[in-house]
Amino acid sequence: MTTTAEPGQRFREAWITGVRNHFPGQPKPGYITPWQDTPDWERAAAAAVEHQIHTFAELSDGAASRLTREQKGRFVALCWIAQILRHIPDPKPSYTADWPDLPEWQRETDADIFDAILHTT
Repeated sequence: MTTTAEPGQRFREAWITGVRNHFPGQPKPGYITPWQDTPDWERAAAAAVEHQIHTFAELSDGAASRLTREQKGRFVALCWIAQILRHIPDPKPSYTADWPDLPEWQRETDADIFDAILHTT
């Protein structure tokens, strides 16, 4: 990860790393688009969720690290859904799928994101 990251950049880098580690087969190019080529709305969404993770960790006085892996992933997924609804007027149902309906690779990636962001707090 970069040392002088813009808000949201660590989130995006953790997403790409997670996709590369967990996605079965070859991921869609949009899944691994580098930060500099990421659309503005997605950068803003990544920054918002990254901020939410930092704030949650701060407000829990470190207890957020004791969440289960699933709880961490669920937090990221729910925060991301809120951003999708904020930025996309009529999103595809798959963009706002609930935790049990997400593919395993995405659940694992979301949990990885939480841990990656938590460790930069």
